Amino acid sequence: MEKFTTLHGIAAPLPLINVDTDMIIPKQFLKTIKREGLGKNLFDEMRFDDNGDEIPTFVLNKPAYRDAEILISGDNFGCGSSREHAPWAIKDFGIRCVIAPSFADIFFNNCFKNGILPIPLPQEQVDILMKDAEKGANARITVDLEAQEITTSDGQTIPFEVDAFRKHCLINGLDDIALTLEKNAAIEGFEAQAAQARPWV
Repeated sequence: MEKFTTLHGIAAPLPLINVDTDMIIPKQFLKTIKREGLGKNLFDEMRFDDNGDEIPTFVLNKPAYRDAEILISGDNFGCGSSREHAPWAIKDFGIRCVIAPSFADIFFNNCFKNGILPIPLPQEQVDILMKDAEKGANARITVDLEAQEITTSDGQTIPFEVDAFRKHCLINGLDDIALTLEKNAAIEGFEAQAAQARPWV
């Protein structure tokens, strides 16, 4: 998993509440078990019309936000069905951080497992970041996970909370498999001991 330390990038404003996982990645794109390739279908029904042409008014289709790495959105982000394809699509598009007043629990947990930092903040702080993001590509926001601070384009600092274990995993790029492999020596020792004690198994 890619490490997350400090992110300095364009923030895209998506001032919608209850953005569910079907809006993030519609059900027809759930046939794959690969994490790559879903970014082109992120927010598909909002980004493209029935002919497959881009809808120019959607934020991620605007030139200023095509390279956004941060998404600022509304309350209850990631609600709906528990599809892990949603964070896969967000990450594959290039977004590494989502900031909102609240998140659906399963989506929130899946973000950390896929190298995305979800940050819940009070509405008034989200409003500050939303307004900053609306300035466009020249207004870059910095997210410092080590310091647990967000810095707006004009230098205003907003602290945020994050679980210490999840922070450790993101900073070191550790997914569930990597965490298990950290215990590889202990696992091999146990298996050798077990084989000696029960050679018939």
